[in-house]
Amino acid sequence: MNIVLMEPEIPYNTGNIGRSCVLTNTALHLIKPLGFSLDEKQVKRAGLDYWKHIDLHEWDSLDELIAAYPESKFYFATTKTTQRYSDVTYKENDFIVFGPESRGVPVEILEKNKETCITIPMIKMGRSLNLSNSAAIVLYESLRQTDFNFGE
Repeated sequence: MNIVLMEPEIPYNTGNIGRSCVLTNTALHLIKPLGFSLDEKQVKRAGLDYWKHIDLHEWDSLDELIAAYPESKFYFATTKTTQRYSDVTYKENDFIVFGPESRGVPVEILEKNKETCITIPMIKMGRSLNLSNSAAIVLYESLRQTDFNFGE
């Protein structure tokens, strides 16, 4: 499985997601620009001693990443769809894309990929769940569907 963070802004979220990725043998893809340095202690603190084991890939753009994996399916996490994350069928090499914490995946990307937009249901009171929580929720559903095949 693959988690993609587009232009992440908060180092603690990225560190926490990185830790989840290590412990599930999931690759983490970061789309630049990053809102912090990967050398920052907050990233490493949240990722603890797992950070050195992460399968980390950095990309200059989402288009570059998609072009590198033309046979893969990309799901886009957003609050702007009604298709639940639990109502799609994931495969082991799929990519789950999350946008920046403050603004999410850009609307033009969502418009081009309507059939693969997914959401986590919640009450209308808030804008969205925390990024690291959202990534864990969707990641574990995709792993459940693939029988927790960690590819070890």
